[in-house]
Amino acid sequence: MNAQLIATQVLNGLQLGILLFLMSAGLTLVFGIMNFVNLAHGSLYMMGAYLAAAMLGAFDSFLLALLLAVPATILIGLAVDRLVLAGLYSRDHLDQVLATFGLILVFNEIVRFAWGPAPVYINVPQVLSGTVDLFGFPYPAYRFAIIAVGLAAGLALYALINRTRVGMLIRAGAADAEMVGAMGVNIRLLNALIFGLGAGLAGLAGVMAGPILSVQPGMGEPVLVLTLVVIVTGGIGSIRGAFYGALLVGLIDTLGRAFLPAVFDALASKAFAQAAGPAVASMLIYLLMALVLAMRPHGLFPVRHA
Repeated sequence: MNAQLIATQVLNGLQLGILLFLMSAGLTLVFGIMNFVNLAHGSLYMMGAYLAAAMLGAFDSFLLALLLAVPATILIGLAVDRLVLAGLYSRDHLDQVLATFGLILVFNEIVRFAWGPAPVYINVPQVLSGTVDLFGFPYPAYRFAIIAVGLAAGLALYALINRTRVGMLIRAGAADAEMVGAMGVNIRLLNALIFGLGAGLAGLAGVMAGPILSVQPGMGEPVLVLTLVVIVTGGIGSIRGAFYGALLVGLIDTLGRAFLPAVFDALASKAFAQAAGPAVASMLIYLLMALVLAMRPHGLFPVRHA
């Protein structure tokens, strides 16, 4: 174990955390403000990745694919919101879970029909195929670009939430949605804006993850599980909680999987380390969530309700 390996894994953890933040920021707003459980959020991430693959095949430009795939994912999200989900806002959470779980199956079948069951691979853009020098260590340029794009999106989201009238309404809605509606705010339009914003962020995460993952049916489900851990840990409805929760989950998951087997190997027999190391590493983020819930039931950065 050397300094370069540790630095690389820390950056990999940050990169995973940034992707999780893009996913969790939209989902936590939908859950916190609209009180809507959207299990299909991971499917929008998958659609962003598939649309980017299609655009890249058509135009041979990753930047153009990014610029086209994200708005297309927003349109898909808005269409799903209006055509399928709008009638479920007033229903209980069980109905919402069942309906959005059905959407997961529908989206998986759509991409399987359109692109086939085999994974689709997106090449890393040529300009980002090398490495960058960070504190004397080489690091893949594309993974660094994911961190930069995610931070830029986070700053833009911060400006939207804290510096605009729309952001003021979103923050007010997170604190007391009924009061915002009673003040004459068009809640339906605000909900559509929030859902579209969440879809766009999920699509952006899918596009950026495409070149480092295999794009395949069902790729949204594993990341949805991590996203739910993030928003529960950070605090439902809290953008700040989503950011810090995502970084925490990303770092713990990455560093645990990278180093915990070696730690077990140093402390116990090799057979025990090989069996227990990966198993415990995969449970770390859930142990973190359980610990946070035990000490702070509303998450690390809960929204203050009126």
